Amino acid sequence: MSAEASRDNRVTIWAVVPAAGSGSRMQATLPKQYLQLAGKPVIEHALSALYAVPRIAGVVVAVAEADTAWVAVAGRFAGRRLDQVGGGAQRCQSVLNALEHLSATAAETDWVLVHDAARPCVRPADIDRLIDACLSGTDGGLLGMPVCDTMKRVGPAGDVTATVDREGLWHALTPQMFRIGQLRTALQQGIRAEIPLTDEASAMEAAGFTPCMVQGRRDNIKITVASDLALAAFYLEKQGA
Repeated sequence: MSAEASRDNRVTIWAVVPAAGSGSRMQATLPKQYLQLAGKPVIEHALSALYAVPRIAGVVVAVAEADTAWVAVAGRFAGRRLDQVGGGAQRCQSVLNALEHLSATAAETDWVLVHDAARPCVRPADIDRLIDACLSGTDGGLLGMPVCDTMKRVGPAGDVTATVDREGLWHALTPQMFRIGQLRTALQQGIRAEIPLTDEASAMEAAGFTPCMVQGRRDNIKITVASDLALAAFYLEKQGA
């Protein structure tokens, strides 16, 4: 991948999309990132949103070794700066593989946006606001939404054990944006320490960083179960309108 890119104060920004998951909860024949949504695979919508942000220099997608659907999607982005790497058994390993690939040409201080392949409704305007917030700080950040529902803690038997104070609680979304070198080191340390790394921010937090939270839109949903596809189609239609 060429380092010739649009720059913001001489800072280069890349994107990584981990797409090696099987999406078993969907109970579909294809991984969820390849299911059809408004006439396109889910991942194509996610990539299109990233490419709609001029400050992003290029994208690295981590796919499973046995993935046969990616080639067709990649072909629809011919002429774009798009690289492919092998994915890992877990999301954090896929992201780490992509960062190690980027490190061959990118600077340690370059920034990377990590975005879920199954978040097709992210708005380029939200990505731009996240970039602006992160470039004005030092530890990076992520899109999120404050929790508005009453939160319950539930035990193994399905019984409610407590009502959790929702003050200060946020839903973590993507993209999440950090410096390449810092995120790579944080992921390596977290994996070695066997820390549960559910997103990139959790790795950075474990490494002692304090990411900032940038409020995004509620329509930036993640496709997890079959009913999410209909909701995402509705959101995309409204965005287009």
